[in-house]
Amino acid sequence: MGTLKENQHAYQVDLLTALRGELADRETTAVLVIDQKGRPCLDVTDSAFRTRRVYVHIAFQWFYWGDRPDERVSCLRLLPAADRVAEAARSGWHEGEQGELGLDLTKIIDAYRT
Repeated sequence: MGTLKENQHAYQVDLLTALRGELADRETTAVLVIDQKGRPCLDVTDSAFRTRRVYVHIAFQWFYWGDRPDERVSCLRLLPAADRVAEAARSGWHEGEQGELGLDLTKIIDAYRT
């Protein structure tokens, strides 16, 4: 048995590997990589040959490629998720830097203080 972190990493790799296979079926280029922070992700190329990284958010069970609401999809249903990522890549990633999805705990704490 591995540690929780190792098990989560393996789960992320499994989900991303499955997504990569589905994206290949949809003629969307995706390569499984490990980013600078040690997180597994897919480098997905859009129609303009720009690359975005698709990550797995374990707590919310999302594939995500930015911080906008339209840049995430449930990973619980693989085929619709692959359709959405492939559609986003065909349409082209938005201009600018890729946003990072994260939780700002200070906003949650501040909400309870008022």
